[in-house]
Amino acid sequence: MIAPLSETGVIGPLGILLAAPLIGFAFGWFLERGGLGNAPKLAGQFYLADLTVFKVLFSALLTAMLGAFWLDRLGLLDLGLVYLPETFVLPQALGGALFGAGFLVAGLCPGTSCVAAAAGRIDGLGVIGGMLLGIAAFNAVFVRIAAFYESTALGAVTITDLAGVSRGVGVAVVTVLALAAFAAVSRIERSRIERSRA
Repeated sequence: MIAPLSETGVIGPLGILLAAPLIGFAFGWFLERGGLGNAPKLAGQFYLADLTVFKVLFSALLTAMLGAFWLDRLGLLDLGLVYLPETFVLPQALGGALFGAGFLVAGLCPGTSCVAAAAGRIDGLGVIGGMLLGIAAFNAVFVRIAAFYESTALGAVTITDLAGVSRGVGVAVVTVLALAAFAAVSRIERSRIERSRA
């Protein structure tokens, strides 16, 4: 049996429909248990006051990257069947900047706002409302911005493709950078604790 299970036919359409809400609810539960439905905790990363989100997300990304890489190497996952969205440099750069600005102002991202709303927090409902308004506004003006939306297309590429290096080299570099970032975060947290005690 080789993954992805949906693409190889191991799990059919009904299985996917049943698995999706279970995975979604589990993901939301773990986010809430980790405190990531709390806007002040999430906003704290931008001020270096609480770096829990950074550590949780980068741990998840590093685990997923290493897991996918080694499962592919062991023949248990075919990365060629994993969906890779196309890259549009300028539109996605602008979208990333808007996403980051919204995250900073609201203290919640789309996923964590759903977690906050499900936990009964008003700010989560407010962010979801803002997202829905943003989606409606985007659809209303899409015809005018369609050319920009489809500009600077690179196709379905990865960073290793653009850098001209093997996937293994890319995984090694990202792993080293992530470990260095974890070490830096630990130093920042230790210095903050020492300052609070002084």
